[in-house]
Amino acid sequence: MPLAIYYLQIATPYIALGALVIALIAVGYAIALRVRLKRLSVGKGVSLEESINHLLREAKDHKEFRAELEKYLKLAESRLRGSIQGIGVVRFNPFAEGQGGNQSFAAALLDERESGVVFSTLYARDRVGVYAKPVENGSSSFELTQEEKEAIRKARERVARHKK
Repeated sequence: MPLAIYYLQIATPYIALGALVIALIAVGYAIALRVRLKRLSVGKGVSLEESINHLLREAKDHKEFRAELEKYLKLAESRLRGSIQGIGVVRFNPFAEGQGGNQSFAAALLDERESGVVFSTLYARDRVGVYAKPVENGSSSFELTQEEKEAIRKARERVARHKK
């Protein structure tokens, strides 16, 4: 019997054992892979392809929802810019000291663009005068009193704080 055949007969069981170990490792990896693939499935009895398609549809729905939400937020933001965000009030006595107290006031109501209205009242014992002047970009086309200017300044400060 040639020497090569003798060594082959001795090595055959070890080669078979090595092949068995490699086969068992491969089966173990296959089982682990199958378990991992099942975890990727969205539902029971659903294939991986169906799960991926389902996830793609959901991603598309989320993208559409986000676009609608961004559109709504832009609309809401533009509406908020036009709402009153700054209020400034100054109380004062327009007459000589001792008459009427600080019953008169100037109140400014401004939006984010510093536009709105300033109201003034002049209080006396026998009458009350109420005046309104439009405000655009922080100033008015009508002459403003010091108290009205102060009320607008206070309202502008509040608008600036809201922007932060």
